[in-house]
Amino acid sequence: MTGLHCNCLCISQKLFCMSVSSSRQVAMDITAKCCHKEMESYGQCVTSHPSTWQQHCQDLKMKVAQCTSSHPVIQKIRTDCSKEFTEFEHCLRENQNSPTFCSVHVARFLGCAETVDLAGVPVNPVPRPS
Repeated sequence: MTGLHCNCLCISQKLFCMSVSSSRQVAMDITAKCCHKEMESYGQCVTSHPSTWQQHCQDLKMKVAQCTSSHPVIQKIRTDCSKEFTEFEHCLRENQNSPTFCSVHVARFLGCAETVDLAGVPVNPVPRPS
């Protein structure tokens, strides 16, 4: 299979690892490249507050969301997979002490992201002046 990579998603000190297709890889690469500082801070907060991260890390979570929300690829995935992502977030809220319970939800969201058609979506858009 061409275009497959292995990535891990870290949630509350638990790693969910799976192979990912090129379109999901693009979204992950964009997040890592453009929002590295925000992702790092959020990950450290989640690790430091394993049972209360939803409350303690909300501001940092919002910073990650704000950072990524302006990119066309991320916007497309969020739009096309909003149901799966909402279910995943709901599962995390309900299972704060056992986030691995949500691995099925992670897989559904990432499975949806894999099917998003990125044809015509600019992967490297020219930044607009603020």
